[in-house]
Amino acid sequence: MTDFSPAAAAVRAAYSQGCYLLMPHCKHQLDGMACPGLAAALRAAADQTVPREEWPDQSIGFADWNLATERCEQRKNIRANLLAIAAELESKP
Repeated sequence: MTDFSPAAAAVRAAYSQGCYLLMPHCKHQLDGMACPGLAAALRAAADQTVPREEWPDQSIGFADWNLATERCEQRKNIRANLLAIAAELESKP
């Protein structure tokens, strides 16, 4: 089996378990396989939940701008993490 990061492995395991629960007769085997469909689903989720955004306008005031940029940075990190998992799922043989 190909080594995946803990996050990618958790996504694959949840997907496999969901497939088995929906179709117990189906032996859905993901070991050693890339998951382009699963990666596409993660990319779509990232686009919908954490869309690309620009930094906030500085005209909102310093305190509000600091909070807004901090939250923007957090959202950008979440998006980057989701897209990194998607890339890993897509590229592993």
